[in-house]
Amino acid sequence: MAGDVGLTHMSACDVVDLLNRGEVTPLDCLDALEARMAIVEGAVNALPILCFDRAYDQAHRLMQRPPGSRGRLAGLPVPIKDLTDVAGVRTTYGSTIFADHIPDKSDILVETIEAEGGVIYAKSNTPEFGAGGNTFNDVFGTTLNPWNTKLSAAGSSGGAAVALATGTAWVAQGSDLGGSLRNPASFCGVVGLRPSPGRVASDKAAKIDSLLSVKGPMGRCVEDTALLLDAMTGESPADPLSLPRTENFLAAARSGWRPARVAFSADLGITPVDPEVAAICRAAATRFSEMGTIVEEAHPDLSEAHDTFQVMRGMAFASSYAELLKRHRDQMKPEVVWNIEKGLSYSMADVIRAENNRAAMFHRMNAFFDTYDLLLCPATIVAAYPASERYVKECAGYTFSNYVEWLAIAYAITLTTSPAISLPCGFTSDGRPVGLQIVGRGRAEGHVLAAARALELILDLRPVTPIDPRSPD
Repeated sequence: MAGDVGLTHMSACDVVDLLNRGEVTPLDCLDALEARMAIVEGAVNALPILCFDRAYDQAHRLMQRPPGSRGRLAGLPVPIKDLTDVAGVRTTYGSTIFADHIPDKSDILVETIEAEGGVIYAKSNTPEFGAGGNTFNDVFGTTLNPWNTKLSAAGSSGGAAVALATGTAWVAQGSDLGGSLRNPASFCGVVGLRPSPGRVASDKAAKIDSLLSVKGPMGRCVEDTALLLDAMTGESPADPLSLPRTENFLAAARSGWRPARVAFSADLGITPVDPEVAAICRAAATRFSEMGTIVEEAHPDLSEAHDTFQVMRGMAFASSYAELLKRHRDQMKPEVVWNIEKGLSYSMADVIRAENNRAAMFHRMNAFFDTYDLLLCPATIVAAYPASERYVKECAGYTFSNYVEWLAIAYAITLTTSPAISLPCGFTSDGRPVGLQIVGRGRAEGHVLAAARALELILDLRPVTPIDPRSPD
């Protein structure tokens, strides 16, 4: 099946089954991806860094072991977000400061994926240092949405989402602080899961105990996303928050578990939402009733989310990039400069207030899950917007005060440490995908995945991707 583009239209789980049976090889998968990229990549700019030579070498090494003994991914190719180091592969973090950077060592996460038979063949595009909900940078340019190449793919895992949607990846690694797995999944009609902090071990930099930023999986369907999560999990002494591998998430997704009672909120009480997006998500949420689930309108009190997230995010950017700002201010986009300077301006009183408010939101959310099994809401407050606009400035008559405030429906969940998945749930009248966010109690990824798969089967949107890029002209 060498060079068979049809292979790229299969699910990751089906391809792994073929790999385990020896009916295709990792080389066949890489050939198929190269052929598919020749067709679609030029229109969307999802995977600007390629390392196929390294991938073929790795595939040959894997093939020295018999099929069925090559790890959970069995030789399946995986792209890595360009915020995550891969040894010997150009890694820019979306910044001209690091335009020629080639790390000597891979991130823990990459080592984990490779140990499970994942073959790294590309780096996916990201905004500078992952900042913002639109994937563009001065190194590689803008990643475009394949449903309409005039529109944004969101961010910061925009390249990963577009690769999935166009068939140049079966699964993809991303990361999420303010919705960076969930937002692009929603805009591109794929699945993105933000795991609980510690579920996926990764290298730590300035703040080793941060609960905000996590790495996680993306796929075209829930089962594929669970498959990659299984290949990403595990404990490492180099990550003090990392959790031991205790659950098979693909089995959990397929377990048949159903929630008894779920809550839906169109806005979590904290943000404007486009009325059409809200209506699509509400209609999808009500379909949980078809599996015998009680669906009610409710949400916990998350009213402190805006101030708390701004302080916590500012602290993270200041601790990570303040020294770079001193030396390379002219090479940083204005939004990153703003975030670093905001972080440097906060007082100890601001930090104490934010920490106390985050704890309060965490406890309220935990108590909320004593009544409801899941919380449902839109993954993003709008569908894809023009790629030429740096961020969403207004929604439903409300003007946002900064470049990340429009992401509140995602970052409020980040603050609670709950796992959350963005599941494709419908389309706007002009054909833009919309994602439903399904949120669970901390460390309950298995229930989130099981419920998402159950709803996915009801909505019957799995066969929609991959697609060829669509230009409105």
